[in-house]
Amino acid sequence: MYKTTFAIAGLAGATMSFAAQAQTTWNMSVVWPEGNFHTQNALQFADAVEEVTGGDVVINVQSGGALGIKGPEGMAAVRDGLVPIADILMNQQVGEAPILGVETLPYLAPTMSDLALLHKFYRPKVEEVAESMNQKLLYMVPWPGQAVYSENEIQSIDDLSGLQIRVVDANGHDYFEALGAAPLQMPWGEVVPSLAAGTISGVTTSSSSGVDGAFWEFLDHMSTFNWQASSNIVTVNLDAWNSLDAEDRAAIEETAAALEGEFWLNSAREDAEKIATLEDNGMTVTSPSPELQDELLARATPLWEAFMERVPDSREYIDQYLEAKD
Repeated sequence: MYKTTFAIAGLAGATMSFAAQAQTTWNMSVVWPEGNFHTQNALQFADAVEEVTGGDVVINVQSGGALGIKGPEGMAAVRDGLVPIADILMNQQVGEAPILGVETLPYLAPTMSDLALLHKFYRPKVEEVAESMNQKLLYMVPWPGQAVYSENEIQSIDDLSGLQIRVVDANGHDYFEALGAAPLQMPWGEVVPSLAAGTISGVTTSSSSGVDGAFWEFLDHMSTFNWQASSNIVTVNLDAWNSLDAEDRAAIEETAAALEGEFWLNSAREDAEKIATLEDNGMTVTSPSPELQDELLARATPLWEAFMERVPDSREYIDQYLEAKD
């Protein structure tokens, strides 16, 4: 009897040990603070993954850059297995793959409906790039449109002259240079310290990041240019992904696809809520006049052709999108 009891206990212990060993835990790199809606999306995704895999896969969301991965390092870090999974600002990865800068061309896809149409043609290429860098794309979610934050109200192109403004990527640098500003490319983690130090006197970013950075402490005006689309992608290292059993992989893919639409709606709601927060904290929020809007677009479109000449494999996706949009 005692032998049987010990045998059952031993079997139970072995089973529990095996279950513990079978559980996969991934630390997820996120550079945004916990309150940011992309981080909140990641937390919701992590909860859903744990549920649909029956606890086989646990994702620990490490927000605020806690894992030491800076924005432009995101895809390389996942590729090399430094982190198994990450939330990544796609346009900061152009150093690894220039074609990932397509959606950030100024005024190419200025609305969410435009961006959704662009993704219809462009997303398969993003997935291909991810696979070539040893990772799988799980979902992609846009930011609200890119605004311009400044000390003074921007009423004309002349108001941008010489403005030392932070931009995210090369497309932003080229555009604001064409507008007569003095752009500086930098990742998010450097923005608030640069504002505090006076290194920059303007920022182009979303309403979400304006609240994250409490920009009202440094600047007085925000203009809703909505000049650039940009998306975050969540990718997982292929070695980590392929180590999961097929049932868990299928469940995670289905979950990512199901949540992506909801995350897009979160982005749309986010813009209105964060603009209200900026105003509540004393920022003056304006929109470009029709005359300024026309000039902004006129300065933007030559950059599309320049990009396609510089990144030839982008042309087919841009042409397909523009043809469908017309």
